[in-house]
Amino acid sequence: MKNIKISIPSLIENIKIIESFIDNARENFEINDDIYGNIMISVTECISNAIIHGNQGNKNKLVHLELTLEEELLLFTIQDEGEGFDYNELKDPTAPENIEKTGGRGIFLIKHLSDDVKFENNGTKTVLSFYMN
Repeated sequence: MKNIKISIPSLIENIKIIESFIDNARENFEINDDIYGNIMISVTECISNAIIHGNQGNKNKLVHLELTLEEELLLFTIQDEGEGFDYNELKDPTAPENIEKTGGRGIFLIKHLSDDVKFENNGTKTVLSFYMN
């Protein structure tokens, strides 16, 4: 099992650091092109949610990212220092009453691009899974 961790202050411009982290992981773990795009979109969207919604953009709070390789499975664990949220109460962005709304699509995207998504610790921790093959 291989493991890499990084923590960033809750500033939206730090997404660039996360993009570099994912690019480095791509090389170190030989992530193929088929899942690279899904990982980049899912992880950066999840980090963005942690910064904006979880930590309320408080630069004194951190967002933690951990990448673990288990056999042929990549796990990205994202944790913020916020209050959490009830992920069971999320509105379906494809429902007719929500289709015109500008927000609310991030977790929908993450769920469709990842092989598995788990919310833990009252929604302050998210684990994204991607199969390598």
